[in-house]
Amino acid sequence: MRRYRLMGIALLLLFLAGFSACRKPLPNPITPRPDPVGYTQYGIPFQAVPNAEQVVMYEVNLRALGPNPNLQGVIQKLTHIKSLGTNVLWLMPIYPVGQLRGINSPYCVRDYKSVGAEYGTMADLRTLTDSAHALGMAVILDWVANHTAWDHPWMANDGWYTTNASGDVIHPPGTNWQDVADLNFNNADMRRAMQDAMKYWLLEANVDGFRCDYADGVPFEFWQETWLDIRSIPNRNVLLLAEGSRADHFLAGFDLAFSWQWYNALKQVYAGQSVQRLVDADNQEYQNAPAGTAWLRFTTNHDESAWDATPVGLFGGIQGALAASAATFALGGAPLMYSSQEMGTTGRVPFFSISQLNWSANPVMLTTYRTILGFYATHPLVRTGTRSIHPHPDLLSVHRSGSANEIWWLVNLRNQGKTMVVPTDHRGTNWREQVTNSTIQLSDSIFLAPYQIMLLHRNL
Repeated sequence: MRRYRLMGIALLLLFLAGFSACRKPLPNPITPRPDPVGYTQYGIPFQAVPNAEQVVMYEVNLRALGPNPNLQGVIQKLTHIKSLGTNVLWLMPIYPVGQLRGINSPYCVRDYKSVGAEYGTMADLRTLTDSAHALGMAVILDWVANHTAWDHPWMANDGWYTTNASGDVIHPPGTNWQDVADLNFNNADMRRAMQDAMKYWLLEANVDGFRCDYADGVPFEFWQETWLDIRSIPNRNVLLLAEGSRADHFLAGFDLAFSWQWYNALKQVYAGQSVQRLVDADNQEYQNAPAGTAWLRFTTNHDESAWDATPVGLFGGIQGALAASAATFALGGAPLMYSSQEMGTTGRVPFFSISQLNWSANPVMLTTYRTILGFYATHPLVRTGTRSIHPHPDLLSVHRSGSANEIWWLVNLRNQGKTMVVPTDHRGTNWREQVTNSTIQLSDSIFLAPYQIMLLHRNL
């Protein structure tokens, strides 16, 4: 949630420079327990959980699915979601929402080990994971570790929450999040209960990991010991996504982290800065990403579409939004799609309340998204090929080559036609262009119409 994130390049650079020096061991560290008492493994653990670099993620805002804003509504949309090349499904929080001081935020969790009645039942969730796995998609749950609702049962436990000098439980410091109570990560019993609740969903519902809300607000040491514990469960592959800007999330064991720096650079490019800003942001992020991890790249998510604007509003209309997405997928990282963006939704999409998306709107946009993501999925070179960038202030030109073929992404990020000089060694060559499904022969230059996307492929 927007109010649950820390943003800004300056903050990121501050963490890059000095956060690691501030770590202190948690008191009473927890010894991993690979076999939680009282839980049984539902179904067969999904063995096709993708590596971070292979992820194509789709975020579901259940409350926007109307007329079925629940788990059954998600089940009914699985074929649609899969058609976008998705291999990871991220469900926004499905837990009971707090009533005391509540504002109906799904990130105000009243019970970590229940499905909220508005979303359905555990049986529904099991059906969803079974169905998603059958389609080749992993399922991750949104996890809110920093705080709980004020009417969460844990409020009865002494020492589990942060208190002020008067002994009163407080909301998270430095925020205005009055609807939630700040958890005390110095308490080993609380940490154990948190880990136990995560294992509950992995085993009883057979989910495949977690997207961790406001990960910056939780100590590095908790994440590190928790992921060591979770990964010790036999015969399970898990995928872990941090929503945050802190430099140490990969070191703590997360597979993926939100690419805020790149997203901010994309908005700056659409405001008139050179496309080189995107290349610089990509290089800066991956200088600090260990092998086997990836940055989650996006043009929107539930925060942006609820509080700022949808991609159509931010990036110059339908064609501009498509160009922004194409650029997002071209440079690398793991693509994220958010329910509503493939329909070209213009109005804000709330998640504190139920809304109705028009799933039949802008079918050409949906087809184009399927084409772009299909190209991404069909050509492993997008992730593994030798990359070269052709510098241009207005066009993103990413060429990748392998032993047998090569691909070339060309995206015009301006609402004006632009021309690019074709490198000498590409002149006279024949390519298959995916968007128009045509064959073209390159001359000494290429003209791209406003916001045009060209996805080129040829065998060597």
